[in-house]
Amino acid sequence: MRAQAYHILQTVFGYSDFRPVQLEIVMAAMEGRDCLALLPTGGGKSICFQVPALAKEGICLVVSPLIALMKDQVDNLRKRGVLAAAVYSGMGKREIDTILDNCIYGNYKFLYVSPERLKTELFIERFKKMKVNLIAVDEAHCISQWGYDFRPPYLEIAQIRGYHPSIPCLALTASATLEVKGDILEKLELKNPAVYVRSFSRKNLSYAVRMAENKLEKAIEILKKIKGAAIVYVRNRKGTKEMAFLLNQMGIPSTFYHAGLDNSVREARQNEWKQNRLRVMVATNAFGMGIDKPDVRLVLHLDLPENLENYYQEAGRAGRDEKKAYAILITHRQDLSVLEERAAMAYPPTDFLKKVYQSLANYFRMAVGSGFMSSFDFDLSSFSSTYNLDLLSCYNALKVLQEEGLLELNESFFSPSTLKFLVDQTKLYEFQIANAKLDPLIKILLRSYGGELFMEFLKIQEGKLAKTLNIPERELIRMLEHMDNVGVISYSKRKDQPQITFLTERYDAGKLPLNLKRIEERRKNAISKAASMLAYVNQDRVCRSNQISFYFGEDTDENCGICDVCVSLKKELVQEEEMIKKKIIQTLKAGTLFSIHTIQDVPGLDNDLISMKVLRNLEEEGIITTRNDGKYKLNG
Repeated sequence: MRAQAYHILQTVFGYSDFRPVQLEIVMAAMEGRDCLALLPTGGGKSICFQVPALAKEGICLVVSPLIALMKDQVDNLRKRGVLAAAVYSGMGKREIDTILDNCIYGNYKFLYVSPERLKTELFIERFKKMKVNLIAVDEAHCISQWGYDFRPPYLEIAQIRGYHPSIPCLALTASATLEVKGDILEKLELKNPAVYVRSFSRKNLSYAVRMAENKLEKAIEILKKIKGAAIVYVRNRKGTKEMAFLLNQMGIPSTFYHAGLDNSVREARQNEWKQNRLRVMVATNAFGMGIDKPDVRLVLHLDLPENLENYYQEAGRAGRDEKKAYAILITHRQDLSVLEERAAMAYPPTDFLKKVYQSLANYFRMAVGSGFMSSFDFDLSSFSSTYNLDLLSCYNALKVLQEEGLLELNESFFSPSTLKFLVDQTKLYEFQIANAKLDPLIKILLRSYGGELFMEFLKIQEGKLAKTLNIPERELIRMLEHMDNVGVISYSKRKDQPQITFLTERYDAGKLPLNLKRIEERRKNAISKAASMLAYVNQDRVCRSNQISFYFGEDTDENCGICDVCVSLKKELVQEEEMIKKKIIQTLKAGTLFSIHTIQDVPGLDNDLISMKVLRNLEEEGIITTRNDGKYKLNG
């Protein structure tokens, strides 16, 4: 099995060796054991389930809440010749139907699903028929209400395991406290699991906190001092644009990224930065998931993250090549009180939650009892102004409704256009004869994408097709929509707006089934996590790396030696040693002799470890000598 794992790693993924702990996790999964793996950001979680899944007959189900990451992994697997598909909110029923059928009857190896799909009858009935070889649960911390990103649909995973009871489950996360780790093991019903935890400590990553009245000035100073690729995180979209503009003015090549940009713009900027044509990416936290750039030398935060989990993940995007890198948080006192206030506001009153839910139902004209798994384009700003709702409070309410399993909000959403023929080749030929105007389009589709269009949904680019046909893109889209209406093709137009999906039938807002006890516990949890973030900022006597490790329940007594706290304590120690050295020499010069046993009688000295070390160094350097009576004397 070991040789097979290495063969797949090298031939499919092009890596010569596994990273620390990866092989042990892969072997446990190949042996059919349930497994929990806690690997830091950039630790290579996907390899841990992809290799064992490829080694076994059948398909691997991957549950993940991150649509962008799912799509990236599917694309990467397909580029390597591995059949993979993804099902997530916002997709049409026909397309989901085809994908699930292919996963039963085709030789697909991976099916990625967003968690809300797990309880739909359409998924469950097909899942029962699949030959499943592994269930991989990515971002497994989402199953715990004590985690920072609780998702109730994750609780369905234990139930779907019942349809394939002998199949192993592999849970993966980059950040889980001891409480969350216990929840994962319990809620996923992992049986006799192998548990692998790679240290949260990153030996090459220097953490630092800088207090600054002028954050921009301090950021420029740091960027000029630390060379190489950098990510600068700011809280809001407007801030990304402003910061990138100012950095460019200062001669630091930069661009900005947030979920509100057009997908093609996001992709182009991401590529420019990855290829080092631009040095700095200024971004909201929408940027970074699945970004495989190992040579990031600096991650700079200009706003405080909500919790240490987010900070650890975002900071961890620096130095994945194991070379020295920096994670620096720039803040000032006002930021600290703002974070506390935001945490207190994160869980709005029950009446406000109901008001937002009712407003959504009105906004999308949904009757009570309708709308199960319906997805809509969603502009938060337009929605909140339509109903005169405070923007931040409205956003917080939507997050709570998501935590309650009532809806899902995808803020960063891009889904390319897809197309599939619904008729066979004979019927299509008859349609071409009867619709001469559409014949050139059908021929171009067949020439560009081939017979696979009869079997599965393929991504298409309307702009490219329109150019080939020498017609405007809007006319081509109109022709495709007509063919969809008459049942010749199934055509799903690309989406690049945020999406909101109703995970249940619409309730009467007055009877909304909110778990008030859980909401109150989550509110306290958010405040507690903000307090931990503030403690990290304020604590300047404990190694930063150790502070993070302690937070995640890892005991360590070895300081990193490279964070701002360690560097500061080292300087203090050097200064103290120098002061003691001068005191010892002055005392002996003045004719006052003392021994190791009477050193505490000398004002300003003590027989502590530092004094003993200085005395030893002075003797080794030949500056002092021990006489026969045990007292020290000054040489020369």
